[in-house]
Amino acid sequence: MVTKSICESLRLRILPVAPAKDKSKRTIKENSVDAFCDLLGDDVKPLSGKGSAYLQRATVVTPGIEQRRKAAQSEQVNDINELDPITVIKQVHPLSYLEYQRPGVQHGVYKNLRMGKYEIQSRLDLHRHSVDQAMSALKRFIGDCHQHSIRCALITHGKGEGRREPAKLKSCVNHWLRQFDQVLAFHSAQKQHGGLGATYVLIKKDKSAKQRTVEKIDQARHSRD
Repeated sequence: MVTKSICESLRLRILPVAPAKDKSKRTIKENSVDAFCDLLGDDVKPLSGKGSAYLQRATVVTPGIEQRRKAAQSEQVNDINELDPITVIKQVHPLSYLEYQRPGVQHGVYKNLRMGKYEIQSRLDLHRHSVDQAMSALKRFIGDCHQHSIRCALITHGKGEGRREPAKLKSCVNHWLRQFDQVLAFHSAQKQHGGLGATYVLIKKDKSAKQRTVEKIDQARHSRD
């Protein structure tokens, strides 16, 4: 039987071959092997393969990981900023450049944004939007970009030349983007991306994405220990 073959193999590995002796003088090791074989029963089958098994290391959640995870979750609860109404927005000229650089953003990063060197990962077109529609669309867009770790986006608002209220949406975008905590910088786009009728936006990396990166590093460190 299968169980007997396992036990016989186990005895051969653990117990040295020795002359037969009185059962009353059996060693503790011999008795332990017999007891183990009795526990196996008759329906135990040996492992397939070379007798080795892969044991996956359990995920280690340290107090530091848990604390950072909770902080990232609380950050996501923070709602998008309330945006100012058009009545307080300063009008810009249709041919004006829009530019904004939050303190702390490196000059080289801002230059690359201004030159259109970053990949445009998401786009928002505000043509044919009313002011209220544009406000709602911009809120959703910036929130979605931040949540999905979109770093560079393009907003097309038009120049608004020849309108009764010139550059109305352009002025709103220029004012509103400064109110988002998630926006690090923005600048009018290069000609191939819409020129003065569009704006590049650099968006802060989501803290939950940072947290996932930190956790991967921590897990890799623990797996080496």
